[in-house]
Amino acid sequence: MTTTVPSSTDGGEGSGATGLPALRPLTRWPRLTSAIPRDAETERQVAEILEQLTLEEKVGQMIQPELAELTPDDVRDYRIGSALNGAGIWPGGKRHASVRDWVDTVDRFWAAAEECWRGRPFRIPFMWATDAVHGHNNVHGATVFPHNIGLGAAGDPDLVRRIGAATSREVAATGMDWIFAPTVTTPRDRRWGRYYEGYGEDPTLVHAYGRAMVEGLQGDATALRAGGHVLATLKHWIADGGTENGGDRGTAHCSEDVLRDIHAQGFLAGIEAGAQSVMVSFSSWANPANYDHTPGRAEPYNDKVHGSRYLLTDVLKDALGFDGVVISDWDAHAEVAGCSAGDAGYAINAGLDVLMIAGREAWQSAYRTTVAYVRDGVIPMSRVDDAVSRVLRVKMRAGLWERPRPRDRALARAGARVVGCAEHRALSREAARTSLVLLKNTPGLLPLSRTARVLVTGSAADDLSKQCGGWTLTWQGDDVDRADLPDGSTLADAVRSVVGAGRCTVDPALEHADPADFDVALVALGEDSYAEMRGTLKPWRSLGYADLKLSYARDLEVLRRLDAARLPTVSVFLTGRPLYSTEEINLSRAFVVAWLPGPYAEGITDVLFAGPDGTPAYDFQGRLPSSWPRTRDSAAVNRIPPHLPGYRVPAEETAPEGRRTPLFPVGHGLSVHDPAPPTDPLPLDEPRATPPPPPATDPLRVLDAQGTPYRLRLGGHNTWSREDIPLTAPTRLLILDSDPVPAPGGGTGLRLRFKGYPAFFYAESPTGAPADLRGHLAAEAQVRFLARVLEQPSAPLLLACHDDYPAQPGVDLAPRLREATEGEWTQVSVPLTDLAAAGMDLGHVDVPFMLYTEGTAALEIADVAWVARELDHPPV
Repeated sequence: MTTTVPSSTDGGEGSGATGLPALRPLTRWPRLTSAIPRDAETERQVAEILEQLTLEEKVGQMIQPELAELTPDDVRDYRIGSALNGAGIWPGGKRHASVRDWVDTVDRFWAAAEECWRGRPFRIPFMWATDAVHGHNNVHGATVFPHNIGLGAAGDPDLVRRIGAATSREVAATGMDWIFAPTVTTPRDRRWGRYYEGYGEDPTLVHAYGRAMVEGLQGDATALRAGGHVLATLKHWIADGGTENGGDRGTAHCSEDVLRDIHAQGFLAGIEAGAQSVMVSFSSWANPANYDHTPGRAEPYNDKVHGSRYLLTDVLKDALGFDGVVISDWDAHAEVAGCSAGDAGYAINAGLDVLMIAGREAWQSAYRTTVAYVRDGVIPMSRVDDAVSRVLRVKMRAGLWERPRPRDRALARAGARVVGCAEHRALSREAARTSLVLLKNTPGLLPLSRTARVLVTGSAADDLSKQCGGWTLTWQGDDVDRADLPDGSTLADAVRSVVGAGRCTVDPALEHADPADFDVALVALGEDSYAEMRGTLKPWRSLGYADLKLSYARDLEVLRRLDAARLPTVSVFLTGRPLYSTEEINLSRAFVVAWLPGPYAEGITDVLFAGPDGTPAYDFQGRLPSSWPRTRDSAAVNRIPPHLPGYRVPAEETAPEGRRTPLFPVGHGLSVHDPAPPTDPLPLDEPRATPPPPPATDPLRVLDAQGTPYRLRLGGHNTWSREDIPLTAPTRLLILDSDPVPAPGGGTGLRLRFKGYPAFFYAESPTGAPADLRGHLAAEAQVRFLARVLEQPSAPLLLACHDDYPAQPGVDLAPRLREATEGEWTQVSVPLTDLAAAGMDLGHVDVPFMLYTEGTAALEIADVAWVARELDHPPV
């Protein structure tokens, strides 16, 4: 069901895009004119090379493995055209690899590619790609910028353009040619774990920023060929921010009009700016226009964009006229019906030009399968020729034939003088400063005096990981520390540098300090670092900050204690998305949203504290790029786009009216000079508690002699899209081996061998819907299973009742297992009270059993259940 809302319903002040070019409704896909147009001489050279390539050489140009799964010999043997380094993959596995290490690594692969074409009348240069989504964020010592959601709050396309130019210089200084940025999604549901990768919910802003970032990264056609810039990639095509319930890799059900007018705007502007690459989204689009281009197969097309000939070929290539490279996301072709990790035939026929494939066995299989499909007529040679022509065209536009080898390029020789240079760090500090949004202020409080006695508290007070967010040196960014960001400053560091160490006390949990000893408290609260998949909230989760984790709830308790002590409090909220935080705002004299500002917290204190003369050095410039929720369940409430008269709210979203009217609309933001708000305190959205079910009288079966009513699955490193684990056959994966074994009481158990990678094995509801299992808690039940330890865990082995560790907690079983006799079956029992105390939500359980470790371990499990009383086996 849809709701029609008049276009004048704006929810309040401002557009969040003041001074930006206005958009207009689109009735069809527009034909675009790129800033880097076709060139007759380039097309002649492309055709000349293409004609001389064998089929195998063409397919090699379509395969892009990653550093950990590729060798220079592979490049020579398979004529591989490009490679990438994924987040957390470094030369030689060195987390702190130097700029020279990176240049030397890229150079070795470049040289291997050159050998491929010796003796031939042509050559095809190699191309290296990297994720650089907020600076050159995978390289130690590089400048890290605020994430896109903060840049959206700054409302300044020129700032974005300058950040793009700085990022391109640092990437080029490591010998690389191509980056997978910018993300031009228009995020519409705050539960989505990639929300912060978008600039905001306003398509006008996304349109302006998509153009600006491409211009900064690539420059114009001449600058791109000259070698000081890198190839940009618009991602992820299309509507990954519009999926139902904010599901990562989920499904968008919107109309094609919404696809064009909301979700395509960043792509349209970026393609016009000359973007040479578009990355496809993992997500799906459920719409009749998204047809099955090869009907009649055993497995019908499953609406994945990676398999959509309509969106990839009919729209992106033919209607819009995009003539660059269409690249897959990481192993994403495997999620298209009829494809697998080593078979991308259907997705290639849909329009993919380059396949990003991680695993060595997978990319080699995809290479062989593609060659066979062309020979058998399954993939037309014309489709391969189109793909390879696009690769060659983009390489020529980037001037790769004219560039020296990576180690001899001017920026690479400058290397460490460019990467992380003072000029770029100052730009990051400026971006953090201009992105701050003041949601509440008590007149006269800000700016703070430089002689004030300041208490810095809250979970984010001294935490670079929380400041930087995901995609920072590692994928999730949750293990980043000072050694990873040697030039970084936490908020605590920045405050000390302003008021002096003697007037600054740092006590994150407020365990030691007496509020009476201070003039003001700075409370830094915020989300733990996360990236795709791990940061997504389940549909039934609250959007309340303090509801999400026990550690977040402790931040709220700190605010309550400071309020009771009557100490003036300024809250600084670090977050990748708007979250319900009304009580936190009410308990603060001033409340600042700092988003994910990066490692230079001086950008925050620049605004919070007065200048040396006692007057404001900077005022707050940031304005909300997305609506701020009024209620805990307002996850998909967005402003009605003013450029779309008669806009109909998609079924996945909620009209901004009644109790769902945003607390603060797009464009909201205060100055230190603004008067006090008329409504203080703000009305709270009290939790809607449901009565628990009565105490359970029957056990909850998970795995026993009758099998399992659940779906047994595995996720983890290189397997984030999850694999099903059968009870009837062995499973062999990089991260875990599973084998069926006889259970002591009859039936089947499983032998699980964890191999030293992040991996979690779990039993999931077959419908995906949660159950209220608090009745088992009332019955004093335990999670109980039989275990036979074959190899003791080398790291914590955690038990949980959810599938999103480490975003949510677990209970470490390693101490219990160490007491067991290896090789003998024994019973493991964990009271549900322990799981509840760790913060697990027993009222919404879709996964009643999960085991997780990042180390090695081997054990057999059987007879898994939630029971109100133990069996006669001796407990561990």
